[in-house]
Amino acid sequence: MSVTWALPFDQKINPKLNLNRLVSITTYKEIHSQTVKDYKQFWASVASEIDWFKPWEKTLDDSNPPFYKWFVGGELNASYLTVDRHVKSWRKNKVAIIWEGEPVDEKGNPKEVRKLTYYDLYREVNRVAYLLKEKYGLKKGDAIAIYLPMIPELPIFMLAAARIGVVFTVVFSGFSADALASRINDAEAKLLITADGGWRRGKVVDLKGIVDKALEKTPTIKDVIVVRRIGNKVNMVEGRDKYFDEVIKDIPQNVYVEPERMKSEDPLYILYTSGTTGKPKGIVHDIGGYMTLLHATMKWVFDIRDDDIYWCTADIGWVTGHSYIVFGPLMEGATEIMYEGALDYPQPDRWVSIIERYGITILYTSPTAIRSFMKYGDNWVKAHITSTVRLMHSVGEPINPEAWEWLWKLVGREEVPFGSTWWMTETGGILISHLPGLYLVPMKPGTNGPPILGIEPDVVNEDGKQVNLEERGYLVIKNPWPGMPLTIYKDPERYVKVYWSRFPGMFYVGDYAVKDKDGYFWILGRADEVIKVAGHRLGTYELESALIEHPAVAEAAVIGVPDPVKGEVPYAFVILRQGYTPNTQLSQEILKTVRDKVGPIATIDKIFFVGKLPKTRSGKIMRRVVRAVATRAEVGDITTLEDEASVEEIKKALEEFKAEFEKINK
Repeated sequence: MSVTWALPFDQKINPKLNLNRLVSITTYKEIHSQTVKDYKQFWASVASEIDWFKPWEKTLDDSNPPFYKWFVGGELNASYLTVDRHVKSWRKNKVAIIWEGEPVDEKGNPKEVRKLTYYDLYREVNRVAYLLKEKYGLKKGDAIAIYLPMIPELPIFMLAAARIGVVFTVVFSGFSADALASRINDAEAKLLITADGGWRRGKVVDLKGIVDKALEKTPTIKDVIVVRRIGNKVNMVEGRDKYFDEVIKDIPQNVYVEPERMKSEDPLYILYTSGTTGKPKGIVHDIGGYMTLLHATMKWVFDIRDDDIYWCTADIGWVTGHSYIVFGPLMEGATEIMYEGALDYPQPDRWVSIIERYGITILYTSPTAIRSFMKYGDNWVKAHITSTVRLMHSVGEPINPEAWEWLWKLVGREEVPFGSTWWMTETGGILISHLPGLYLVPMKPGTNGPPILGIEPDVVNEDGKQVNLEERGYLVIKNPWPGMPLTIYKDPERYVKVYWSRFPGMFYVGDYAVKDKDGYFWILGRADEVIKVAGHRLGTYELESALIEHPAVAEAAVIGVPDPVKGEVPYAFVILRQGYTPNTQLSQEILKTVRDKVGPIATIDKIFFVGKLPKTRSGKIMRRVVRAVATRAEVGDITTLEDEASVEEIKKALEEFKAEFEKINK
């Protein structure tokens, strides 16, 4: 039976789509079940599509669960997969990376654009690999730390390290000195690569100053390489610090470094992910399983083709950038965009001007970014040509249906595939998503979609038993998968405790979810982001999503504040769209929308109208900061914030409410 591909709308099928891929969700579920039934053989067939120096002897070593090892005995190299194999093909002179710096001229055009072909990338990766190996004496198994802004040198250093078997940890360039130091110390990094600064919203971020402060606490770092990005004068410690252009200048353009033959289960990188408590967890990803998953998802999820211009708007400092800016797209020979700065700087249309300027065909962005664009209205988008876009996905957190529909209509022209991918640092790559590169199944705004092939997620209750369809529970993964963590670095016991002990035999991801009758998963946010009101548990995402249903609301953050009677009550901080003015009537309308959408228990205790919300530079709202300000607690480290002024704005909103409350009660 045929099926209209976009379930909620009666629009025509995009003629750019391959209609041979159109299937019903029932058919997809049948195909999926077969891949799960014999998932080892299935993933072996996928892994055979990438280049191995030596084939594996065993697809999965599951003799010591949960420390699974994929493609044991196989040998490969991630740097070879991303550059060498393309240089040996017609892609040698194809553009790999188009980089755009943040600064603009008086006409709003970017001042700096760099284009690197695969041959350019190959040569630079080899030169840096030679530098690390011959001049700095790094060898297989050593660790380095990378603290760079979004410039091409960042992926170049990552690929060079991978080439010689050096494990790297990338530290997001928005982190503080203390956060940087803790990650360096845990990884026992010998070398740090940084820059003299970076651009952010027209201001220079003093990365080298942060580094100097961090290195007061890092005994393992012996050398620092500084990339000149800004050209400003910075403190250089003699004997330790050297400029990148000076140490690389004597290395020939045609130098070649043989890629190390790495075991499939060797570590590729360590990436630190932090929760609400405890020190950051150093998630270790392998090479063979990780690259297999990225190969699969670039094909299935992004339908990547040689004529595509692909743009993932994330920062490489996060796992999205590792997987879907560096290793995934480059392995597939894509042409991709790297942008240095803020998506709405210097004007709200910076992001859409990039789409128009380069003819973006595949867009991968975050729900928070979409909602921040929405508050500026539609005209900024309509002023630009976006008809080149043929596929879109979101990542990072659940997407509310209104944000989905807004981008789908304005940029997607109500016809392109638009999915909401679910995955996390720990999974290595996308596990739940629509797969337009394989099968076109109906879209549902707000859902993450069905699981990808070979992956068996489920939703369970407190006892680990499968819940009923449409019932909320805990999301788990029931079978091992390529790309899963090897362990938590230097803390295997914590790896078992955090991810495998709550539901034995299943990987616990820490999210609430619902599975609907069609087998689609709806991720509801972190299980620890729950407000307990009079014994009832409400997810912050559910309340925020309901708030955004009101046409006046662009963005919202909900937190729980202690209450002597109810235990906790929800506070909402709301950003209005342009054209709306805060008033009592509007507050009542918004609160009624929440009650109508979620139920009478979902009564927001207080609503505050603000112009900004505290976000990380990757676009996630920092509810921890909102909660701390609202409860007069210590805010803590806010160095990852996009704009620290937003904290002051929330404080001001609370003070104004307090003054008004006291006036009413006199």
